[in-house]
Amino acid sequence: MCRKWTGGSLFATECSDEVNFEGWENISVFSSSEWAERGFCSKCGTHLFYRLKQQNYYALPAGLFDDEESFTLEKQIFIDEKPSFYSLANRTKNMTGEEVIAEFSASLE
Repeated sequence: MCRKWTGGSLFATECSDEVNFEGWENISVFSSSEWAERGFCSKCGTHLFYRLKQQNYYALPAGLFDDEESFTLEKQIFIDEKPSFYSLANRTKNMTGEEVIAEFSASLE
């Protein structure tokens, strides 16, 4: 689903602290599943966030930030669904889709 949303891999930063947006009148939200939604700018189409509905968890595309030099690639999720045409060189924690869903489900309890 993320590849279809972004056209490729989604590089995002996880934000579990409160996230505040200005200009909500320009933000559209799409309910992508029963437990998650995606936000985008209704003016230009920029992807703004992926959010779990039942908790204060956001994933924001890394490209939104000016100071992306401070980011570290820590994990790859849905690794079992990764296309074969690329492989990231960084050593990361790799999680299958099943592991990701289990982790998100456990945090909802």
